[in-house]
Amino acid sequence: MTMREKIEEAAARYPDQRSAIMPALLIAQEEHGHLPGPVLEEVADILGVERIWVYELATFYTLFHTEPVGMFHLQLCDNVSCMLCGSEDLLNHLETVLGIRKGDTTPDGLFTLSTVECLGACEMAPVMQVGDDYHAHLDVARINALLDSLRATVGAASVEHASARLPGE
Repeated sequence: MTMREKIEEAAARYPDQRSAIMPALLIAQEEHGHLPGPVLEEVADILGVERIWVYELATFYTLFHTEPVGMFHLQLCDNVSCMLCGSEDLLNHLETVLGIRKGDTTPDGLFTLSTVECLGACEMAPVMQVGDDYHAHLDVARINALLDSLRATVGAASVEHASARLPGE
């Protein structure tokens, strides 16, 4: 099924096409990896809504990415609860061990580091979202273990992919 067909199918569930913008953006981001201007315009055109409405949602919510992100998008909460529990120190640590600044992606494309205003998980502070998963009660040791685990999944996937090749490929 094409992206257009998926968006049209999702939009059919809503009485107002404007209400279908968020599901449409999720579909488009899954298809393209991120949401550059032309993709946002295509979503607006498919839904028949004002382009500004699509741009507003895509740039407001941290789950949408208008620029490419790494394989693992590390989104560290920097709201009050997390800040009081050490998120600033964790951000500094992440910047050091990854060799990047907030907003950047590692040269190998594995990690993008961002801060977000609130992940709605104050009871687990400090917290970071990686993809759809929350990682709670973070400290330097847990951050290091998480990074090692994420790197290992890439290594395991590479080995699995290589072993799946037929001889002579």
